[in-house]
Amino acid sequence: QVRLVESGGGSVQAGGSLRLSCTASGRTFSSYAVGWFRRAPGKEREFVALVGGNTYYGDSVKGRFTVSRDNAKNTVYLLMNNLKPEDTGLYYCAARPESGVYYTDWGQGTQVTVSS
Repeated sequence: QVRLVESGGGSVQAGGSLRLSCTASGRTFSSYAVGWFRRAPGKEREFVALVGGNTYYGDSVKGRFTVSRDNAKNTVYLLMNNLKPEDTGLYYCAARPESGVYYTDWGQGTQVTVSS
C-alpha cells in the first residue's frame, strides 16, 4: 500500500499558476503510475493527468498543465499554468502499479480555487 498526501493547493486569480505535490510513503514509489484527478462542486470526478512510462493529459488541461515526478523524493508534481475558473476543484492524486488497471491508493485531496 502507498500512502499519498497532496499539497500546494490554494486560491489564485485566472491566469495564475500553482504547483501541486503528491508525496508518497510506503512501497517503492517508482514502480507506480500516478494520476491526478479533480472534482468540481456538482460534477463528476475528472481525469487530469497521469505519469508512468509516459505522460497523459485530459483534454481540458493539455498545453497548460505539466505532470512530472521525482522518484528520489517520492513525489509527483502537477504544474498548472494559465489557470481558469473552471479549473476550480478538489485535486486528488492516486497510484496504481505500473502494469495495473485500477488505482489502489488515493490521497485526501487539496483544494484549488481560481477566481475570475
